[in-house]
Amino acid sequence: MSSSFATMLLPLIVIVGGLCLTGTVLGIHALLLGRLPGQRLARWVRQPRLWGVGVVLVSCLGFGSGTLFVIGLGLVALGHTVKPAS
Repeated sequence: MSSSFATMLLPLIVIVGGLCLTGTVLGIHALLLGRLPGQRLARWVRQPRLWGVGVVLVSCLGFGSGTLFVIGLGLVALGHTVKPAS
């Protein structure tokens, strides 16, 4: 492995790892508390718990399974579109 490839790969790993960690923390927060931090995200998401499960699945990259990743994307979309029951 050349050193130029390693210098390009390390920032990519740090950025993707940071995004996965951020998604996991936001998803767990939404799942457990039923609300989202911040005004903008809370305004965009109608079903925080559903959205949280989807984000956790997507940020963990479906635990190595493409099917779980697609299910997570669907749950994120449903969290944005489904109206609350009450």
